[in-house]
Amino acid sequence: MNTRNGMDSFVHPALFYRDDAAYLAGTVPFVLDGLAKDEPVAVAVPGERLRLLRGELGAAAERVRLLDMTEAGRNPGRIIPGVLMAFADRFPTGRVRIIGEPIWASRTEEEYPACVQHEALINLAFHGRSVTVLCPYDAAGLDADVLADARATHPVVIDDGVETASAAYAPERGIAAGNRPLPAPATAASLDFDDATLPDARYFAVSVARGFGLAERPLDDLALAVAELTTNSVLHGGGRGTVRLWHHDGRVYCQVEDAGRLGDPLAGRLARRPEQIGGRGLLVVNQVSELVRAHTADTGTTIRFRMPL
Repeated sequence: MNTRNGMDSFVHPALFYRDDAAYLAGTVPFVLDGLAKDEPVAVAVPGERLRLLRGELGAAAERVRLLDMTEAGRNPGRIIPGVLMAFADRFPTGRVRIIGEPIWASRTEEEYPACVQHEALINLAFHGRSVTVLCPYDAAGLDADVLADARATHPVVIDDGVETASAAYAPERGIAAGNRPLPAPATAASLDFDDATLPDARYFAVSVARGFGLAERPLDDLALAVAELTTNSVLHGGGRGTVRLWHHDGRVYCQVEDAGRLGDPLAGRLARRPEQIGGRGLLVVNQVSELVRAHTADTGTTIRFRMPL
């Protein structure tokens, strides 16, 4: 497996596997080769796969950063800053290896566009860095459309042990897939706000979510997320906006709409630099939410996040 094309290049292969044996054949040598070269290695995959890998690696697993992706990456928007970049930034010199599996069979239709967008944005976030991110895909359990998207978001595909350049590589497609218009809720409580009524928007959101049954600690997180998004609307979205809340299937949903346009596809995916003023709003929302979806166009921007009851 040729996953290292020079010390200064980012490498992002998709690994298609169809059973446990193929999974281990594609991942274990990748880990062991990195350890043999004294390269830092992290593995962030769903819990069942994590247990499989840990058992096969044996004592070598102690030298690997192991994370359950169903927890650390439940929100796809949190994976780049909180999992991949958080690990890679600890090692500014030399190559870093990461296995990241953000898509599994039980991912919902609502979550999937954010997953595809995440895979596409990895290519922007790590461009020019000495990092390899190997992304396994369950070719037996995932739909053909998912595998087609993997070919579009990964410049290299490994299938049956054979590594080839992806002729379908077009990461802009994945970014666009995550920017789809969001379906409107059947009913929602809503409030318009502007600079003078920012505190009212936060109070309104907390009051409605409390009425839905959201507990106190996540209420604090919701208040923080709403404060960040509504402030962004006032500063960058035309000076006003609308906040809406509803609940469905055991989750509270909140969205903020304004007339601004979100120009940076990596907004909310990169940690704020110490010298940077502002720019943390979407990062905070990703950190405290189970899922974040965004749609931006010339007519305005909608940011939607959800929290479990």
